Amino acid sequence: MEPGQTVAVVGHTGAGKTTVVNLLMRFYELDSGRIRVDGTDITDLPRDALRAKFGVVMQDAWLFSGSIRDNIEYGSPGAGDAEIVAAARASHVDQFVRALPGGYATVLGNDGDSLSRGQRQLISIARAQLAGRSILVLDEATSSVDSRTEVQIRQAMQQLRQGRTSFVIAHRLSTVRDADLILVMDQGRIVEQGTHQQLMAKGGHYLKLYEAQFARREQPTPDQEPEQ
Repeated sequence: MEPGQTVAVVGHTGAGKTTVVNLLMRFYELDSGRIRVDGTDITDLPRDALRAKFGVVMQDAWLFSGSIRDNIEYGSPGAGDAEIVAAARASHVDQFVRALPGGYATVLGNDGDSLSRGQRQLISIARAQLAGRSILVLDEATSSVDSRTEVQIRQAMQQLRQGRTSFVIAHRLSTVRDADLILVMDQGRIVEQGTHQQLMAKGGHYLKLYEAQFARREQPTPDQEPEQ
């Protein structure tokens, strides 16, 4: 992939999506083949130097006990207030934080359970925005949030990807339509690749995944009466 591109990795649970990410950052070592970053074999880099190139936003946001400011600043220790607020504004965090009595000084405990899941995720995106890493790994976390928050998270991630090389592990296929390249994985292998339009036209694994996902969305919930 070229610098600045967004590559989405999709597939059923267990297809190997997370393994790809673990290989990129050398949590697993390769049995064969090579991964190069800017022409350098990653095995020639110290692990800490390699991982310093990556910004990561996982599906379950990780926050620590401390203020909201501290949690954002963790992306770039020593950052000034102006930088932290700029990252927060780009990530839709500033608005809801200023509505809190303590603002950025609000102290979080127990993994930030006083905030909604969506708000915790937005703070983790602000942290990655502040870190300014050249390569991003985004494990999309738009599940279990309301539709308004989902839109905010998607917009924040889109802002975060600007000018950066991004790998997106996609759970909701509707969020990867604009990816430069989509890799479809099955049983540990890439079985298809292309843009959303190309893969839909191909009528293979990706189309089946897409149709199955939207069929589940359209099924009535137990408390809904089917249309007559």
